[in-house]
Amino acid sequence: MTQPVEQLAPVADSTQSPWILAALYQFKAVADAAALQQQLLDLVAKINLCGTLIVAGEGINGTVAGDRQAIDSLKQFLLEQGFDGLEYKESFSQDKPFRKMKIKLKKEIVTLGVDVQPRDLVGHYLDPQQWNDLLNQDDVIVIDTRNDYEYKAGTFKGAIDPQTESFREFPEYVEKHLAEHKDKKIAMFCTGGIRCEKSTSLLLQQGFNEVYHLKGGILKYLEEMPEEQSLWQGECFVFDGRTAVTHGVAEGMNEKCHACGWPVTPEEQQLDSYEHGVSCLHCIDKTTEQQKQNFRMRQKQLDLAKQRQQNAK
Repeated sequence: MTQPVEQLAPVADSTQSPWILAALYQFKAVADAAALQQQLLDLVAKINLCGTLIVAGEGINGTVAGDRQAIDSLKQFLLEQGFDGLEYKESFSQDKPFRKMKIKLKKEIVTLGVDVQPRDLVGHYLDPQQWNDLLNQDDVIVIDTRNDYEYKAGTFKGAIDPQTESFREFPEYVEKHLAEHKDKKIAMFCTGGIRCEKSTSLLLQQGFNEVYHLKGGILKYLEEMPEEQSLWQGECFVFDGRTAVTHGVAEGMNEKCHACGWPVTPEEQQLDSYEHGVSCLHCIDKTTEQQKQNFRMRQKQLDLAKQRQQNAK
C-alpha cells in the first residue's frame, strides 16, 4: 500500500516564490469519481490554483500550483475526503507554471492499460539512502519507467531506458526484455513514484521475485540526497513551466521545445536548429515551414501574455 505521508506541512519557506507546486497522488477506492470531480471543480473555482488533477475510481493524481492558502485548502479538502495517505511533495517556481486548472475524469490516474492492484501488491519501497545502497550492488537491473524524452533530460547512473513513448508501452517492454530475469533484483523509478506503484505491481503479478522502487520518486531523491552523494545524472524532466529540476528541486537549465515537447540542454540551445518555441534538433526536420510560422505566432502571444503578467505585479 502507499505509505502514509509523514506530514502535510510545506517542505520549505514558500516566501521565496509566489508559486508553490504540489505533486500528489494516492491509490484509494473512490466510490463516485464523477462526484469527486465535481466537488473539486467547485473548490478550484473559489481558490487560486492552476495545474491538473486526475480523478478515477482508483484514486487521485496530479500537480497543481498556487499560493499557500490555495494549496492548504486543497490538502484539507482531500483529507476530508479520506485521502490521508497522500504521497505529497512541494517545490517552487518564480513564474506561473501552468496556464489553467484542469480536473480530469479518467479510468486510471496513471494509464498503464493493464489491470494491476497497486493498493494490495506493490514492490519494496526504498528511501534515497537505501536506493543508493541497492544501486551500488552488481546484481541489480535498474529500469527507468519514464518516457524517452524524460530519460533524455537525466537519469540514474546505469539505468536502462525502455525507449517507451508512453507508459502504456511498458507492459510490452516487460514481456520482451524482462521476462527472462524473474529471478533478478529489479529496481524501478519514476518522477514522483506513481508509475512505479503500477510497474512493480505488474512485475509481481507476473512472477518476479525481488522488485524494488524509489519511494517518492526522483523528486524526493533530489530533495533529500546531498549532491555529493547522489547517483543522479542530469536533470529531472517535469510537466510544468520549469521543464526540469535538479538537486534541491531547484529549477534546471533545460528548456522545453514547445514544438515537440523534448527537453533541450543549454548546449543544444546554441545550435542553429533551435528557435525558442519553434524548433530544436529533435523536430526541425519534422515540421513544415507553415507549422513553424504558426509556432512563431503562438510564441509571440505567449511572450506578450507573460510580459503583461509581469507588468501587473
